[in-house]
Amino acid sequence: MTRLAILTNEPPPYRIPVFNRVARMPGFTVQVIFCAKREPNRQWDLPPCEFDHVFLRDRIKTVNGRYIHNNPDVIPALQRFAPDLLVLDGLNPTHLYAFFYAWLKGIPRIPLTDGTYLSEQNLSRVHKLVRKIVYSHSAAYLSASLGGRTLYESYGVPADHCFRSHLCTDNDAFMKTAEPTEKKFDLIFCGRMVPEKGPLFALHVARETARRLGRKVNMLVVGSGSEEDRLKTAAAQQTDLVGCHFHGFALQRELPALYKSARIFLFPTHADVWGVVANEACAAGLPVIVTPHAGVAGELVLDGENGFVCELDADMWAERAARLLAQEELREKFSRRSLDLVREYSFDNAAAGLIDACRFALAAVEDSKARRPV
Repeated sequence: MTRLAILTNEPPPYRIPVFNRVARMPGFTVQVIFCAKREPNRQWDLPPCEFDHVFLRDRIKTVNGRYIHNNPDVIPALQRFAPDLLVLDGLNPTHLYAFFYAWLKGIPRIPLTDGTYLSEQNLSRVHKLVRKIVYSHSAAYLSASLGGRTLYESYGVPADHCFRSHLCTDNDAFMKTAEPTEKKFDLIFCGRMVPEKGPLFALHVARETARRLGRKVNMLVVGSGSEEDRLKTAAAQQTDLVGCHFHGFALQRELPALYKSARIFLFPTHADVWGVVANEACAAGLPVIVTPHAGVAGELVLDGENGFVCELDADMWAERAARLLAQEELREKFSRRSLDLVREYSFDNAAAGLIDACRFALAAVEDSKARRPV
């Protein structure tokens, strides 16, 4: 049995089902090591962890709005489990401790990134140097997207050493939820209500869409955060054009029905390495309008096929939203395409990609041993 350790920051709802499937794969004994039980800004309701796992002592610092994990106790955790392979989904100090421990022990390392070539263009020289060191001494490479593969290739990684483990949601839960007899909302915004997610921009788009259609537009807002009060105040000032319903934070089981109550999903993010909310919207059969600053743009959301990819120009967004709302046949065509595209982004495929990378790394190690002179 191959002993596989996976080191990750915290239990994310979109990765736990993948780890559950990996743990059921024949030939592997899996342990997931979490740096923390939960980062401060997360309100996720989590599925059960059906795999061996341990939590390190929470040691989180906030630097420029980012959470940095620094857990020296990852070394004894690895010593106890004694892995044959190590997957690391980040480059926090904790991950670097684990990486260098595995390097010294001759344990093959596999980095897993949600990042993309575009999302990492503005990193410091130190951050890029760390990546160069880690990527040049790894056995296989995992990314959530094609943008992640491009990132690896920019560091000289051969394409055939790269594997994908998608970020995804429970497609079946969304697809099997019954369609409502009537769509209550024209638009839906779902996510953390913080400036970088663009909730005020979404309201602006709704207002301009109403003006184009010559009627009131209804928008559902799902989520909570620092922008909530500002958004409610702004919405109260334009009730003649936009009927804005605030649902608040939603549990995972509530999401399928919420998405299906709307016609179009707005995803005006300023920066997202992927954007699992787009998976949810596509699985619910919604067209998606997204910025090019999300990893899903050009991969899961294809401009003119199941949505539109637009810069943050409210008039442009409103023109496209109004077109979809006015043309039911076009909207239904985009809806079918969303359902088709999202099927590839499944927990089963994400688990298979991770295991393929592990098998590639093991084969590379065996090949290296065979080439050594006796």
